[in-house]
Amino acid sequence: MMHLAEDLELLRGFPPYAFNVYLMGGVVVDAGTRFAKRRILRQLQGREITAHALTHAHPDHQGASRAICETFGVPLWCGEGDAEAAETEGLIMSRMPRHWLSAAVGPRWTGPAYPVSRKLREGDEVGGFTVLETPGHTVGHISFWRERDRVLVLGDVASNVHIYLGVPMLREPERVFSLDPAWNRRSARRLAALEPRLIAFGHGPPLRDPERFARFVELFPE
Repeated sequence: MMHLAEDLELLRGFPPYAFNVYLMGGVVVDAGTRFAKRRILRQLQGREITAHALTHAHPDHQGASRAICETFGVPLWCGEGDAEAAETEGLIMSRMPRHWLSAAVGPRWTGPAYPVSRKLREGDEVGGFTVLETPGHTVGHISFWRERDRVLVLGDVASNVHIYLGVPMLREPERVFSLDPAWNRRSARRLAALEPRLIAFGHGPPLRDPERFARFVELFPE
């Protein structure tokens, strides 16, 4: 694992930074695709795991959730607006924009459903971080914020990689996967205003440049 900050580690994957999974104060955040199960469980062996939380219920974040929860005997937590999708077979795909690309890869990446035991809301505490409701990419998308050292785990509100080229760069979520881009931009503006010193993305390498993130968000159309 890669140490990013106190109580925050990034699991290694291939390609690097493609589908990021974090260990955040004993809580596993996100779960890659269903094909990530072996590499996730291998890296978590010997660690104290207390829960598993999703930033949102999409196939590339929920895929190995059931395996994590059953292997370590921990509960699944999810934003209130995405909880039903996370625990219902087939609902994840029905809540994504209709597009041939998501229809082609989504069903292959989605993992088996698992009951959500805690529906996370604004202000809840998870692994020493505070839950922020950041909808747009999905209805129930959430991010995790730690004020004392200004560390942000933002899921897919933004990415730091071009998903088609594999080149590191700040990007909005691709429209073919994002439910409401305008709503997501409002969430991104809220996060940029926090001036995070470290940003951990769902896709792409971490960023330690709050000014660069702020400039990126300023370019969004109103």
